[in-house]
Amino acid sequence: MPLHESTVGPWAYERGTVVELPRSDRGPAIIGESPEWRGVLGKAARVAATDTTVLLQAESGTGKEVVARFIHGASPRRSGPFVAINCAALPEQLLESDLFGHERGAFTGAVESRPGRIELAAGGVLFLDEVGEMSASAQAKFLRVLQEREFQRLGATRTQKANVRIITASNRDLLAAVERGEFREDLYYRLQVFEIRIPPLRERKGDVLPLAEAFLREFERGLGLAPAALGEEPREALLAHDWPGNVRELRNALERAAILCEGGPITAEHLSLRPRRPTAPTLTRDLGILERQTIEKVLRETGGNKVRAARRLGLTRTQLYGRLRKYDLYWAPAP
Repeated sequence: MPLHESTVGPWAYERGTVVELPRSDRGPAIIGESPEWRGVLGKAARVAATDTTVLLQAESGTGKEVVARFIHGASPRRSGPFVAINCAALPEQLLESDLFGHERGAFTGAVESRPGRIELAAGGVLFLDEVGEMSASAQAKFLRVLQEREFQRLGATRTQKANVRIITASNRDLLAAVERGEFREDLYYRLQVFEIRIPPLRERKGDVLPLAEAFLREFERGLGLAPAALGEEPREALLAHDWPGNVRELRNALERAAILCEGGPITAEHLSLRPRRPTAPTLTRDLGILERQTIEKVLRETGGNKVRAARRLGLTRTQLYGRLRKYDLYWAPAP
């Protein structure tokens, strides 16, 4: 059933916005009205009903964990735990211990046996953020979890079943990391069964003001700040900003402004937004557009023959297929 026709788990769709319903283990709210954001949630809702592995590709601060929690809350595993781990936040050995668990004496300092996140997430969802930062050793071990649905604690000989759904996220281009030899190709394709790209806030400006209003209400309730209002000038400033730090930057700017305004109306000065200037992501987007156009042109000239197209582009077939998925290009050979 489409998301807009039903309530799924602790989530509901109301007046064009997906909102979180009250619950005891309340997580981040789902807020947004733009077609781009609704497209993300539509994909997330469709895959939620399955047990399919999901890869979220997005810049930092866009709300990757919010989408992961949405999938969990709309899934048959909603009554199970949601366990998150940031792969970039821990050194190699600690990451493996935190993920797989360890037995007493497995390494120096392991004075007692402990379960890992995989065990703790049993019956629910395991969310791996910044999965591209996994060490080569952790990648190899995690590949076995995906292939065989089993794992071993560090220092253990007993194999355990992994009853978890895997959702991963990365702010890196994982396909490019594969091509540079920094990420395992076989693991990438195991993770990328259902990929969702979350657009940065600059590409979904229709969400800026709804998010801003929601954050101000949150500050009033949670931080005890006086009610703060946004006039026309600060609204225009919010819409004009590029938000390189995405939703996280927007939240921080509004929290600072809500404190500075002391219960009065928020002004553009309270927001303290830096002037816009050309950034590396702009160049990246331009190059992406050029690459897509080039691939389309070569595919047309070769009648959709991917072997010939890959040869002319100087790519392997694997690299070409990865780019076709990246740019949502689907070509069949000409009859």
